[in-house]
Amino acid sequence: MKSAIIAGLLALGCGVAQADNCSRSLDYILDGSAGDLPQPAASYRNLLNACLQALTLSNVKDAYVLKDGGIAVIPKSEAVVATATTLAQFCENFPRGTLRFVSKREMRNGASTGLIVSLSSGGFTSCREIHGGR
Repeated sequence: MKSAIIAGLLALGCGVAQADNCSRSLDYILDGSAGDLPQPAASYRNLLNACLQALTLSNVKDAYVLKDGGIAVIPKSEAVVATATTLAQFCENFPRGTLRFVSKREMRNGASTGLIVSLSSGGFTSCREIHGGR
């Protein structure tokens, strides 16, 4: 399974080091380190694809799968235009997804995989809301 993931990452053109946090966060969630799961395990496996594709967006430095079913990204730039463009691109590809930006302040507080995975995407607008509930 891991060799298939690595091969897929190379085919996508993203570095294994970057994509490692997508698979690392998924492993953290599925091995029980994140506690009880609010969704079935299969739904988290499906989120891996969204996480990997988020890495290909121009303003994304790194990405993680969140325990609550969202995707967290560390942006290269926190400028409004840059984050709005990233959100629009993500929502075009994943109209039912939720993208959560991890701020520089949150990163300064020592954002480990465990802490990022536990971040809530609940306060962030879902792509479904952006698209008018479609």
